[in-house]
Amino acid sequence: MKTINATLCYIKQNNQTLMLHRVKKQNDIHKDKWNGLGGKFESGESPEECLLREVKEESGLTLTTYKLAGLLTFPKFDGSNDWQVFLYQATEFTGQITECGEGKLEWIPDDKLLELNLWDGDKYFIKWMSENRFFSAKFTYLNKELIDYSVKFY
Repeated sequence: MKTINATLCYIKQNNQTLMLHRVKKQNDIHKDKWNGLGGKFESGESPEECLLREVKEESGLTLTTYKLAGLLTFPKFDGSNDWQVFLYQATEFTGQITECGEGKLEWIPDDKLLELNLWDGDKYFIKWMSENRFFSAKFTYLNKELIDYSVKFY
């Protein structure tokens, strides 16, 4: 077992959020789920470097305004590894959206986000991000089902 560091970003514009429908990759643990943008750290990267690289790779966009909204811990999320995720919210960017190799990018109205096929834990932290308070949360899944969570707000 090891800890995998990753980033996750929700890009907001005009009361909409850019979401990624994970439908393209084979053997994707997120298959058919909707997620924000992000991914695993590369060697030597800071959270911000990973964030900027992943968003650019997945969407073609360059973030210009973003903030760290929270830290997410997922024990044994993939069945063996713990995941530590730096959660960001972005509001300004440059560039044009390009095709993503992992799925379909789509702007979703904020009032429709929770209707998407999300991980159950995502429904909690998406709400918490709108409260504009930093938080640290732990979500425990077993066989892709949320069995427990905890959160501390700062």
